[in-house]
Amino acid sequence: MQFQLKDKRILVTGGTSGVGRALVEMLCHENQVIVLGRSKEKLQKLAQAAPNVTTIRADLTDLQALRAAIKHLQTLGPIDVLINNAAIQHTPLFTDPGFNPASIAEEVTTNFTSVCYLIHGLLPCLEAAGDARILNINSALGLVPKKSSAVYCATKGALNILTQSLRYQLEDTGVEIQQAFLPLVDTAMTTGRGSGKISPLEAAQGILKGLERGTPDNFIGKVKLLMFIRRLSPALAARILKGA
Repeated sequence: MQFQLKDKRILVTGGTSGVGRALVEMLCHENQVIVLGRSKEKLQKLAQAAPNVTTIRADLTDLQALRAAIKHLQTLGPIDVLINNAAIQHTPLFTDPGFNPASIAEEVTTNFTSVCYLIHGLLPCLEAAGDARILNINSALGLVPKKSSAVYCATKGALNILTQSLRYQLEDTGVEIQQAFLPLVDTAMTTGRGSGKISPLEAAQGILKGLERGTPDNFIGKVKLLMFIRRLSPALAARILKGA
């Protein structure tokens, strides 16, 4: 049975720009949307521009602040959908003189640890909804890594494994967990990198289509071709993505 994205309470992380902003704009007209974000200015602008949107300020790299946000969210009642969209990516190589080791914790905490905290902390709210969804926004780089952004690739690979494991844990609950694997999307994070990008709107449309259909692993755009190549020749897929 199709999951109807109407009259739902939906939490989106990283919803003030890029794919997250496109998701919020598509969802907010028929749902109550809560956006968790870091920038006070961007959250204010979003709240003014979009109907039915509530904003909560929290820096996902600050686990103490995140725990406080989760406690607040727990008081709001059932949550029908949790969309873990927020992510950051640093491109320097470990071998680069300017590589900053502090960026490792920032990426891991934002892209992976915060997701674990949110899922665990909000699971009672999701179970209370009766028929709820967790949607983790992943990347083709979680399947086949590239040369740069090693930590980002690792966090997305970890997110893939986490999603699969949690499916087993949530089998007897009313909560289903899905993920969407994105190709290169034209956002601020990918400025100056690659070609053939899809727009945030195209990405959001593909994400929500998979969410409504209940697709466990939703391969969007060129990721479908990557999966085909990977099945035929893992080595070829690795060569293609290496310098992406």
